[in-house]
Amino acid sequence: MLTIDATEQAFVTALLSRSPKLAQTVALARAFRTMVRQQRVGELDEWLLVTDGTAMAGFAGGLKRDLAAVRAALSLPWSTGPVEGQISKLKTIKRTMNRRGGFDLLRHRALEAA
Repeated sequence: MLTIDATEQAFVTALLSRSPKLAQTVALARAFRTMVRQQRVGELDEWLLVTDGTAMAGFAGGLKRDLAAVRAALSLPWSTGPVEGQISKLKTIKRTMNRRGGFDLLRHRALEAA
């Protein structure tokens, strides 16, 4: 977690006290972070309702479009983190090739990097 010194904390406190909409957005973002980290799927529907009409409404709308996947992510113990890392590495290799060569060269470079 990010730690800030007393001067920065005073600035954040003053900023949030002067802007209720910003304070609300920060509170909603923190609530979402806690819900995800602690996998509290039961709080999702209420959080989505609270976000209507706020700065987080667009983000919440994106979650609503694939609600089944969001619920699964909050309730199941599995993670695609290791796979995502491999996909990212493969995409980086592909970008460095800049449309040169075909699948065989990409396969060779990916296996070489592994």
